[in-house]
Order: sequence, then structure tokens, then C-alpha cells
Amino acid sequence: MAVGMIRVRDLVMRLSSGGRPVTILAGVSLDVAAGEVVAVTGPSGSGKSTLLGLIAGLDTPTAGSVVVDGVELAGLGETELARFRHRTVGFVFQSYHLIPTLTAAENVAVPLELARVSRAVAAARDRLAEVGLAERAEHYPAQLSGGEQQRVAIARAMALSPPLLLADEPTGNLDSATGAQIVDLLLALHRERNSTLLLVTHDPALAGRASRAIALRDGRIVNGHHA
Repeated sequence: MAVGMIRVRDLVMRLSSGGRPVTILAGVSLDVAAGEVVAVTGPSGSGKSTLLGLIAGLDTPTAGSVVVDGVELAGLGETELARFRHRTVGFVFQSYHLIPTLTAAENVAVPLELARVSRAVAAARDRLAEVGLAERAEHYPAQLSGGEQQRVAIARAMALSPPLLLADEPTGNLDSATGAQIVDLLLALHRERNSTLLLVTHDPALAGRASRAIALRDGRIVNGHHA
């Protein structure tokens, strides 16, 4: 059995909406082993993206615990959380989240520069080559297709070779053929880096390519089966 990468216990997330408490997650517990590819599925509003954000340390739960790579997130201050995210987690968003005023290479260089990697832009170009975008390094996001922008976002997320890659609907804004290429790329990088991949998707074809799928409904896990 591979070592545990993610351990979530009794996770609760409540938010206030119009003065009334709304339960987004209602006691979620799950384990993901190092090296696994796990898909989180479920209808819109089931809590998938919220769960991913809590595992990434982007939000604080109402109750429950999240342990990632041996680190209990609840015990971390803001500086420690930022360091944890920087070292441990790569995050790929549905809407790419690229900086429009930076070239593809400059976008990928951002985490490298924050980590004080020498020759960050040159290293960023190497990362772009790995995702098939060597010829697009000097292009700005507006000059790239949606699939190319998502490749840049993946190169940025993997720039520091984090042990955990989180992807929130990574194919949600793409046509099915382009989306399939993005999934191929994520799985190839996962194999090369021996990382753990947790992805949120409502696409059954994408979920079927994971080693395991976990279904959420109304903030609860309704099943977890091996593909």
C-alpha cells in the first residue's frame, strides 16, 4: 500500500447565504494514496470544488480535518499555508487563471521565481516544451486557444514538481477532443512525475480514466469505487 497522500476526516463546510446557513459539505471522509489518480464526480452544487479547495488549503473548513502529505492543515498559519501550497500542491482551474499581461513563459515562471529558481524563464520554457508548447513561449494568453491556455496552466502547476496535483474541471471549458488531449497530458505528467492526481469532473469519460471515482451528492460521498 502506498503511503497516504490525503486523509480527510468528517469534513464539514457551512456558509451563510442570505443570513441562512447553507451546508456545502456534510461530514466527508476519504483517503487518497500517494500515486493514485482519483476523480471526484457529482452534480453541480454537490461540493466538489469546495472539497478540492479545502484539500489545497485555500479555505478553512467549519469542522473536520485535512492532512496532506503528513501535514495537518488546520494547524498552519497563513505563512505556513502559503509555503505548504507552494511546495506540495499544483492547482489547475477550469478557467486557466493565467495573467493576461505575461507571456506563456512568464506565467509559468511565476512559481519558479517565487521559489528563487535560477534562470526561471529558461526553466519555464523547458516546462512548456514538456506540454508541447515550445513554439508558444512568447505568446500572450489572448493569442492562445483554450487548449493551449490550459496547457500553460498545467505547466505552471507542475513547474516545481509538486507531489500533489489538483485539477478542478480541467476540461470544463474545452471541446471534447481538446479535453481528451488535456486528460492525456495530465495522466502522462502524473506517470512521469509519480505524483498524486485528484481531479473534479462531471465528465463520465474523464472519471472513467481515473483509477478510482468518488461521487458526491448534497455534500456527502454516495459511493467510492475502483474503475
